[in-house]
Order: sequence, then C-alpha cells, then structure tokens
Amino acid sequence: MRHDTGWLKSSHSAAASNDCVEVRLTDSHTDVRDSKNPTGPRLSLPGKTWTAFVAGLKR
Repeated sequence: MRHDTGWLKSSHSAAASNDCVEVRLTDSHTDVRDSKNPTGPRLSLPGKTWTAFVAGLKR
C-alpha cells in the first residue's frame, strides 16, 4: 500500500467534536468508522464503490 491518508474527519465537523464519521483512503479501498469508537467496527469499501457513493451524495 503506497497511499494512506490516515483517519480524516469531515471538514463540516466541529474541530473539538468527536461525534462524526471518519474515513481513511488507501490505494485500493476506503475505511469508514465512528469517531466515538475508533477501535470498533469499520466498514471497508472498494475505491470505486466509495467514489460512486460520494458522487450520489453530491447529486
């Protein structure tokens, strides 16, 4: 794995808030987790699926 952003919060989240969804982008997939439970379950999506999901949100 060459590209890994680490965990990122939405730019719409308050800086001091831990009540958000975080994403981590890599070359092959995107992981999604609840910031309140960083060691809990994660959703892992193939890159193309994540791209389609975000595009759908923007429409």
